[in-house]
This record gives sequence, C-alpha cells and structure tokens, in this order.
Amino acid sequence: MSALPPESPEPFAPPTDILIVTTPFVSGYHVTRVIGTTFGLIVRSRGLGQNIWAFFRAWGGGEIKVYTRLLEQVRHQAMERLAEHAKSLGANAVVSVGFDTSEMGTAMTEVLAYGTAVVVERDLVPAQPVSLH
Repeated sequence: MSALPPESPEPFAPPTDILIVTTPFVSGYHVTRVIGTTFGLIVRSRGLGQNIWAFFRAWGGGEIKVYTRLLEQVRHQAMERLAEHAKSLGANAVVSVGFDTSEMGTAMTEVLAYGTAVVVERDLVPAQPVSLH
C-alpha cells in the first residue's frame, strides 16, 4: 500500500455479529462448545512513500503517526478476518483473543489475531454475589 492513511483516525468498531473478547470467558454467557483455534492474518507493506515520510519524521523523535494509523488499520482487518474465520467454523464467540506482530523483510508487517472459537449461550441464572465470610 503506497498511499498514506487518512489524517483523521477511522472509528474501528468491533464486529456486532460475533462476540470477541480477550478474556477466557464472556460475562453473562457460558460456553456450550469449544470449536478450536481461529485466526485472522494480514501482511501489509508500508510502501515507499510511508517509509520515506517515517524516515524523516524519526529524525525529530516522537510518534510516527503514519505507522500508528497503518497498524491500527491492519489490526482491525486482522480482527475482521478472525471474526469471519470463527463464524465459518460455526462459532458465535471468540475467547482469549491476542495479537502477534512481526516484520517480514524491511517493508512488510505481519499481524495475526488469534483466539479460541466457541459457541456461547446466555446464562439464564443471574450471577450470585461473592461473599468472603
């Protein structure tokens, strides 16, 4: 991708048709079936224009906003792919979600979103308060 990302950040909303959480559980739900590992992978090139811009920006120190915006977009796309993969497996939720990022060569970044695809159902019994005595 050689074009610079837009100056104003995009609102990266989470998917609304599948629950995706970083915790190993979903509050108010219980897992009825564990399907297994799911992932969303994307490899993105920063592009020559972005590399030149970032090179000069790095001289002054501070945040390199063009890379920050690019990685936000890439993480969002990895999450969208994670959601699509999980749904294709029959899941309605993904738990224990994490990210892994690595560099490929000098101009490419790999972003992997991963988690456990599960089927959850709402808890019909309200949660009980915790008592320590």
